Amino acid sequence: MDRSKLYRRFRTLLIANRGEIACRVIRTARAMGLRTVAVYSEADRDAMHVALADEAVLLGPARARDSYLNVERLIEAARKTGAEAVHPGYGFLSENAEFAHACLDAGLVFVGPTAGMMTAMGSKSGSKALMEKAGVPLVPGYHGEAQDEATLAKAAEEIGFPILVKASAGGGGRGMRIVRSAAELVPAIVSAKREAKAAFGDDTMLIEKYVDNPRHIEVQIIGDSHGNLLSLFERECTLQRRHQKVIEEAPSPTLNAAQREMVCAAARKAAGAVNYVGAGTIEFVSDGKDVFFIEMNTRLQVEHPVTELITGIDLVEWQLRVAFGEALPLKQDEIRLNGHAVEARVYAENPTKNFMPAVGKISTWRLPAETGGLRIDAGYREGDSVSPYYDAMLAKMIAWAPTRDVAIERLNRGLEDSDVRGIVTNIPFLSALMTHPKVRANAIDTGFIERELAVLTAAAPAPGELELCAAVAAIVNQERQAAQAETHSPWQTFGWMPVGRRQRSFTFRAGHGVGHGVGHGPEQKITLNYGSGPSTLVIDERELAFAIAPKDGGFDLTLDGVKSSVAAVIDGHELYLRTRNGRFDLHWVDPFGGESEEQAGEDKIAAPLPGTVVAVLAEEGAKLDKGAPILTLEVMKMEQTLRAPYAGVLKSIKCKVGDIVQEGVELAVVEPSGE
Repeated sequence: MDRSKLYRRFRTLLIANRGEIACRVIRTARAMGLRTVAVYSEADRDAMHVALADEAVLLGPARARDSYLNVERLIEAARKTGAEAVHPGYGFLSENAEFAHACLDAGLVFVGPTAGMMTAMGSKSGSKALMEKAGVPLVPGYHGEAQDEATLAKAAEEIGFPILVKASAGGGGRGMRIVRSAAELVPAIVSAKREAKAAFGDDTMLIEKYVDNPRHIEVQIIGDSHGNLLSLFERECTLQRRHQKVIEEAPSPTLNAAQREMVCAAARKAAGAVNYVGAGTIEFVSDGKDVFFIEMNTRLQVEHPVTELITGIDLVEWQLRVAFGEALPLKQDEIRLNGHAVEARVYAENPTKNFMPAVGKISTWRLPAETGGLRIDAGYREGDSVSPYYDAMLAKMIAWAPTRDVAIERLNRGLEDSDVRGIVTNIPFLSALMTHPKVRANAIDTGFIERELAVLTAAAPAPGELELCAAVAAIVNQERQAAQAETHSPWQTFGWMPVGRRQRSFTFRAGHGVGHGVGHGPEQKITLNYGSGPSTLVIDERELAFAIAPKDGGFDLTLDGVKSSVAAVIDGHELYLRTRNGRFDLHWVDPFGGESEEQAGEDKIAAPLPGTVVAVLAEEGAKLDKGAPILTLEVMKMEQTLRAPYAGVLKSIKCKVGDIVQEGVELAVVEPSGE
């Protein structure tokens, strides 16, 4: 094929993606002088990537299959805007050979490997066969064409349990199940096939021996059209949940120099088997002794920033230069490893509720400045809405330092200084993870988060003296600023009175108030004395002098001569505070009463978020044990199984497979057995 059809210089780039990766590609492309075109769905009209691009084209409705996965509309968007090239980002169509081929047919440069390379390496089954022929070490498994249950069951028995059932076209943990016994196999295959079909349009499965206490190691590679193929060191992505990466770091703290060279050489050999062009990742699993090939991702990875920080290479820039037809600017022996980098994925999800995705409007978005070795790749801003239609990742926070210990400290400080409100996020969970002594000691495997989940999601400590004083200070500070902005009158300024003293009482409870789904703590009272003379707070008969100095995002609170920095967000009677002791949610009890104690029952079997019913797992009239599965929803591209809240009889099912249901809609009724 004529190389000029595949690789040539262009001036206008369409980014066939959304969110953080679209924003990240746009920034590098514009820095290189390129004109950028964003695409968006109806749910993303006001999204950050749309605002950043030079032009933007509406693809269609919110559902990905009607917008971001619609090849014809993407090609038409390129035609309308004069785009000469397409960058697919990651996810969506980034590893879709048909899309790469459609771009070529439309005269567009596809920033990535060719359709043939994708077909060879993008299929987990196909790539394993290729690697076996090339002599790359493999995990024992089955990657054949026969997909009937009998064949898969026989293969599983021959390999030996535990095994891993995986979608051949998958990624991100979707269509993947650990199976520890023959009895679990068929339900796991059925569920994994269904999830894979919905996510990738392909339900082909492969089976691998499940490596106990595994570590996940991957190597970044990149090749050009001149025959150069480089490895850019390795990353460790062992900290995972649901087979999705949570924390990534580079280089791997597990490998020594000899092992590093061995795994990087194996990665180059794997990519060289198809004369690979573009950026990609060769993924391996390690049992602590040996390293086995598991798959190749023929695209940029979410975690690519850690590689960029230890090498000083902008991978998106190199992707674009390869697409221009240029040779890679460095040789293998010119690439240097410098320091250590760690990345955390910030998600809209609730770790205390099995990482249930969260939706809603971001009312507060405060992340620290990108200084001192800290980098933040974000796809959202304050005021943006998180919809149920796409992946729930909001941003990535990455820290670099000369050593791993310092990089972890920098990342944790960045997480501790972050305040995102309006939706539930995993930020406190990430901070707990980074401060866990076993993570610091690298004494982990891919099952670590599941084993330590109770510790990592432990309830926040009860608010103490500092937090109660800070709550009063936050209310007073807000009232004072509102009064000053309205009247500029000294009579409205807190603490200013010609004579006399006044007293004001406050009552708080830990957690949010009625309707927020958080349990109520005991009421705690505190009294404010103000007027002529110093202002004081009285708590448990202890009187404290205090002062407030406002600043962005909060204030400095001085209590008996000790100054503390406080971040604060107030939404009506709900307060969020971040002090040196951690993060706290408090409810300011209405001083005029009128609060209702009615709360939605936890026994209601309702849709936790908008989603699609993909399976009904029990029949009306069936006797159910507590925790028995009733139905499965697909929510934000992940399956969520709703279970019986107690032992009883399934009285009715109010939905059927294929139904699109809204948040809060009751889907089934269980009549308790009374036992």
